[in-house]
Amino acid sequence: MSVIEIGGVWKSFEELPVLRGIDLTIESHQAVVLIGASGSGKSTLLRCINGLETVDAGSIVLAPRTREEVDISAPRVDMDAVRRRIGIVFQSYNLFPHLSVLDNVTLAPRKVAGVRAEQATDEAMALLTRFGLGDKAGEYPDRLSGGQSQRVAIVRALALQPEVMLFDEITSALDPLLVGEVLDAVRELKAGGLTLVMATHEMGFARDVADQVCFLRDGIVFEQGLPEQVLGDPQRPETREFLARILG
Repeated sequence: MSVIEIGGVWKSFEELPVLRGIDLTIESHQAVVLIGASGSGKSTLLRCINGLETVDAGSIVLAPRTREEVDISAPRVDMDAVRRRIGIVFQSYNLFPHLSVLDNVTLAPRKVAGVRAEQATDEAMALLTRFGLGDKAGEYPDRLSGGQSQRVAIVRALALQPEVMLFDEITSALDPLLVGEVLDAVRELKAGGLTLVMATHEMGFARDVADQVCFLRDGIVFEQGLPEQVLGDPQRPETREFLARILG
């Protein structure tokens, strides 16, 4: 069953088209990995899915053909409700520096979802412990490593119990030695059946985890399919050129 259906999405910035007619179906409990060079439209697509950017044309529908269907691209959609259902994590952690790890994680459940403070704390501690961060609950972001900060950002997004998680190049700002711990956290989410959409340059991770790989170039999906096909036997010369460049 599809959880998000993207149809004919266009997005421009100052008349420069960044997305040019994107069509993509994201199935429930699957991991979709977006690959492509910087500027190909991956981040913009994720931001459109989460409602951080409005689309110029086309539609993005959450939970299509169910009683909870929401057209994210509609003019007067309740974006707070959308963002409770679709979490997003960026390459910069965006943690509040004046709040402890625990307060960073409990803020949205308390203020957005109206969860009682005691319940929010209990659920946050369970998540932090699950991701190996239970002993960091009282720390402030400047006392964390990059990998720990990114895992806290993941936990913060999970605290609202989203149906879909979006990851935008979440390892690109990390020291190579810290990349593995963050990708392991994403692997755990995949194993738990959460629907994931992830933009990444980690081709080995994409091969291991993705159910579908989409290669974007100039705001167009040039090729999509199973990871063994797109990464192992790409059909488009543009895909082959990109992989040859990124894999060296």
